[in-house]
Amino acid sequence: MSLIQRRGLLAAGLALPALGARAQATQMTAAVYPGGWDEALRAVLAPRLLQQHNVTVAFDPLFAVDQIAKARAARGTPPFDVFVLDPGPRVSGMDLGLFETFDPARLPSRGVLPAGYADNVGAAVAAQVVGIAYNPQKVPKPAGWRDLFRPEYASKLGLTGFGTTFGTISLIEMAKALGGSETNMDPLFAELRRIRPSVAAVAQPAAMPGLFQQGQIDVMYTNTYTVTLLRSRGVPIAFAVPESGAAAFVTTMHIAKNSRNIAAAYQYIDAMISTPVQTALSLDPYFFVPVNKEVTPGADVPMRSISEITNFVTHDWTRINPLRAGWISRFNREMAG
Repeated sequence: MSLIQRRGLLAAGLALPALGARAQATQMTAAVYPGGWDEALRAVLAPRLLQQHNVTVAFDPLFAVDQIAKARAARGTPPFDVFVLDPGPRVSGMDLGLFETFDPARLPSRGVLPAGYADNVGAAVAAQVVGIAYNPQKVPKPAGWRDLFRPEYASKLGLTGFGTTFGTISLIEMAKALGGSETNMDPLFAELRRIRPSVAAVAQPAAMPGLFQQGQIDVMYTNTYTVTLLRSRGVPIAFAVPESGAAAFVTTMHIAKNSRNIAAAYQYIDAMISTPVQTALSLDPYFFVPVNKEVTPGADVPMRSISEITNFVTHDWTRINPLRAGWISRFNREMAG
């Protein structure tokens, strides 16, 4: 789809009407991931919400773990009306009782979601598919996670730790390929220590795309979003599905316990899953993986419908969460320097 076509879509489905005769808008607050999510939801979701429901939204840019920490510190007075979370923090929020009971029947668009994607906790709003990104001009396509520990890949590899969901599940998949398990990282850490002197970079997750773009690394573990974004900027990059399968997870939205804007919060989540918003978010420059069954994922996503996500590798965060802080500390300690 061309840029002109995309602008036409946005103009048709998301344009703001004249506001002269509009009544006073309802105001709400939503947590949003910093960076691409923040930009996308301000540009696409907020106008739709105002157009359809006369609701304005103030965004609070916070990573998932910071949302949980902020809500927990607020002691029953929610700092925002809607969370957006990946699987690990979602489980933590459930355990801490931070969410209102969710009623999927209050989402007019719920029929566009696969079965089970809206329940009494919240609703899925986007997906991520995680695998190996590589520069096809510099290295051959890796077959799987074990390849990253071979000299020809390790010397071009960018390593990042357990601080993100994509980092955590990638490292878990490496551990499994090396004889470990979802809860046993010892084989992984042994191999990481072995290759540490030769790896191209150990850095924070946000630094990885820049290092790849600059040619300082030629291999990294990431999601399809990052691959598509870099390719749109002219970077030579490809996505490899590991032989054990790509990993996938969904990002969900939840209404904060004691929210004073529950009706608006449902309208916000419903707008997020609607076909016009999911379509716009799937396109350049946002490249979201849609959960809406009516929207086809982008070319870099190894599925043609969200219904195929059941074919991907998933993880049990009730087992991972209690161990994750220890893994983060261990990675930082053993891989520093």
